[in-house]
Amino acid sequence: MRTTFVKTLIEIARKDDRIFLLTPDMGYSVLEPFREEFPDRFLNTGIAEQNTIGVAAGLALTGKIVYVYSIIPFVTMRCYEQVRLDLAYNNTNVKLIGIGAGLTYGSLGPSHHAIEDIAIMKAIPNMTVLCPGDPIETRELVSRSYENYGPMYIRLGKNGEPKIHSEETRIDIGKAIDITNGKDFALITTSNTLETGKRWVDEWKKEGIDVRLISMPSIKPFDNEKIHDLLSEEMSIITLEEHNVIGGLGSSVAEIIAESEKKVKFKRIGLPDKFSHYVGDHRFQREKFNLIEKPSVDFIIK
Repeated sequence: MRTTFVKTLIEIARKDDRIFLLTPDMGYSVLEPFREEFPDRFLNTGIAEQNTIGVAAGLALTGKIVYVYSIIPFVTMRCYEQVRLDLAYNNTNVKLIGIGAGLTYGSLGPSHHAIEDIAIMKAIPNMTVLCPGDPIETRELVSRSYENYGPMYIRLGKNGEPKIHSEETRIDIGKAIDITNGKDFALITTSNTLETGKRWVDEWKKEGIDVRLISMPSIKPFDNEKIHDLLSEEMSIITLEEHNVIGGLGSSVAEIIAESEKKVKFKRIGLPDKFSHYVGDHRFQREKFNLIEKPSVDFIIK
């Protein structure tokens, strides 16, 4: 997803000289192509994230379209006040690109884990929150970010994720995407669990369980209509995310279900409300938090 981001941004920057890319000393081996082609529109602001956001806001207020790239906790939590006031309150045209969704930086520990970012970012007025799950969603949503004015947060995973969608897929802000049809229940995923969700659905199919897989890369604005469609079909719903179950995708879906007064079976799968004290890579962390093997769904299809 990271390589797709920078390739897409380069294509946009070739057409629009308002594009700027800032990084607080991150992105080595990823951002060099942009820096080499547009040296006057690339700024390494050093390990000073609060200042980086101020610089980005200043550039945006002069008419620039600014992208800020860093590890998720550093581009969201370390400079949260500046994001809230400099960017969102002033409704500046700055896009925050956070890398390392969920437990991606497994062995680096909780300082680098991103388990609260969706919750805190979607709570900020004016802030759009996008969580692409594969390179196609990344390409499409980065393109939409350029087309839509205002502050945005785009949550990326790592490099090397498989393409779940076809190259021709068009993805819009505020819309979910049906990936498979199914009648037994719906599995809704966001961000870097899309690949896992697709694998689970394929495994369930071999067991005779027919699952509708839905990708929800737009968390704010949210596709409420998609959830209401599922409720009108009385379809049971499971959400899957690599984020605290509090405040993420599952919470957004639960709120819609609660306000609808419809009765459907519903389960959130995500990270528990605790820090990881395990030492190990991304897969090891996922195993410890039961995000590798598909769960039993007897309770939801009976």
